[in-house]
Amino acid sequence: MSMFSIGLSGLNAAQNALNTTSNNISNVYTPGYNREIAVLGEGRGDGGVRVNDIQRQFNHYVASQLNAATSSSSALKTYENQISQIDNLLADREAGLAPLMQNFFSSLEDLAGAPSDPAARQGVLGTADTMTAQFRAFDGYLQDLQNGINGQIADEVQQINNTTEQLAGLNREIALARARHGEAPNGLLNQRDQLVHELSERMDVRLNIQDGKTYNISLPNGQPLVAGTNAYRLEAMQSPTDPQRTVIGYREGTSGNGNVTALDESTIKGGTLGGLMSFRSETLDKTQNQIGQLAVSLASSFNQQHQLGVDLDGEQGQAMFSLGEPVTYFNERNTGTASVDSTQFDPATLDQLQATDYEIRVNSAPPADETAFTITRKDTGREYQGKVELADNTLTFGGISLTFDDLGNLANNDRFEVQPVRRAAAGMSSEISDLDKIAAGSFVASSGDLSVSGLRAEAGALSSLDPSDALAQHTFTLETTGGQTFVSTPDPSEFTVNGQAYAAGDEINVGDTINLDGIEFVVNAMPGDGETASVSLSFAVSGTGDNRNALAMQDLQSVQTVGGRSTLSQFYGAMVSDVGNRTNIVQVNLEARQGLTDQLKAVQQSESGVNLDEEAANLIRYQQFYAANARVIDTASTIFDTILGLRN
Repeated sequence: MSMFSIGLSGLNAAQNALNTTSNNISNVYTPGYNREIAVLGEGRGDGGVRVNDIQRQFNHYVASQLNAATSSSSALKTYENQISQIDNLLADREAGLAPLMQNFFSSLEDLAGAPSDPAARQGVLGTADTMTAQFRAFDGYLQDLQNGINGQIADEVQQINNTTEQLAGLNREIALARARHGEAPNGLLNQRDQLVHELSERMDVRLNIQDGKTYNISLPNGQPLVAGTNAYRLEAMQSPTDPQRTVIGYREGTSGNGNVTALDESTIKGGTLGGLMSFRSETLDKTQNQIGQLAVSLASSFNQQHQLGVDLDGEQGQAMFSLGEPVTYFNERNTGTASVDSTQFDPATLDQLQATDYEIRVNSAPPADETAFTITRKDTGREYQGKVELADNTLTFGGISLTFDDLGNLANNDRFEVQPVRRAAAGMSSEISDLDKIAAGSFVASSGDLSVSGLRAEAGALSSLDPSDALAQHTFTLETTGGQTFVSTPDPSEFTVNGQAYAAGDEINVGDTINLDGIEFVVNAMPGDGETASVSLSFAVSGTGDNRNALAMQDLQSVQTVGGRSTLSQFYGAMVSDVGNRTNIVQVNLEARQGLTDQLKAVQQSESGVNLDEEAANLIRYQQFYAANARVIDTASTIFDTILGLRN
């Protein structure tokens, strides 16, 4: 090989190296760009140099680690942004529910001190209105978060679909480039890897490189999103169990006409989308249910006590608070035609009410008894272990009762989602505006040696008694004979046991609920063998100065009314503490994960990133390389001219 050829090969190599260095410098701030180097090798034949490859500095192992860390960091950051809003809302010392509930019970203390004072009565109504308005505001804020997450999920799904379509398109372009030129342009490879990184920021995905060339992307459960040149779509769809909830659907096939199947929420993990789904299922649903349970416990216990009182007009107290009713949703995949006519709170079992949703599944149709249903708690995924009863098309459990239109229309595997307290606070309001209607005095008097508890008066209680007759009363008597206890008085037609008619001779047991002329109570103990025990119910002697019911209502703040285990303030404090602890955990995890992400990004940049100082040095080096090879050609030309001059 002549000096001309050697010098020319050097010029070409230097030019390629200068072009590569220039490209690195111009793309120093381009997202996803990977530094390139010109790989030089000895020329074929008698000498010279050639460019073996323009090599892309990309490490698949580091990139996969960075993508996984980015997915986790993105999920935690999204979670932290959302949960901080709830934490700030609940912990507010001025706008929180704790001070408003305290103000309400303080006004009841003032009422007990002066039961007929208009100012004290107005204080009760004013604090009640303020408290219920805040309950509604809390529920509205949490519901806005639910709606906002629905919208964000739809946006994220759209961006994910756009990204997977671009990835499938790049797979096609890269395959064509390899077919034409033997290898793919580095620019297309960079774009594809950057799209995978962006996809990881939105959700956790699995990358499989087929034959070392084609990228296949799938969900953690294995369902493909990108398979070669085909892209599969996700869809934001209405939940088949809850029409107010947006979930992720997977469309089968690539034509856009395949069936859409709702994915289990646990399938979507990592990234912004996974963070939204985790926050909703772990914190938002729970908090909304807890606010609802608190509202139900406060309102129902207060209403029950208020109805045991008498107002200034001498009438029985009415319900002071209204609530949003429990909600039941029909699963759109049910094959049966039965529907739920009504879902209501069951006053007799409200102590069993929990801050959770339930899924009811029919496992034996038509149902013969309560064992035909399987009830699962949505928060834990475990089967409900409490008492369940089925009577007259009504299923009762966990403080609620569902009335079906016709049990015969149920089919096996029919499902219903029940949200007992999710929106209870949304309908909470004060129903009394007349000062005289506050029942501070006592309406019902009870006496006797039969041990009872849970005294509750329905609207219109003791209607069969004459209020003007001071001696009018109902007497309920139990008699134990041969170890079995029966009702001796009154007549069986005058009362019910556990909501059912009583037949003479039926046995009574501890824990049975008796309803006598609108007065309900629970039997705590049985009389001894051969003995009797009675409780008498009558109108209480009351006047304008009677504060007995006001004191009883005030005492509710120290009664374990929430789930039978917590007072109102204890429950709210535990809820605030739980959200605060969860917020702290998320923040700590985010800091740790972000630190790992930053370290991996630094490692990735050390291998693939452009260093301007290094590239500037390469410019000088390759410029000198170019000039030296030009000098070789110049020297060869001089020698050639000298040889030609010898003839002269």
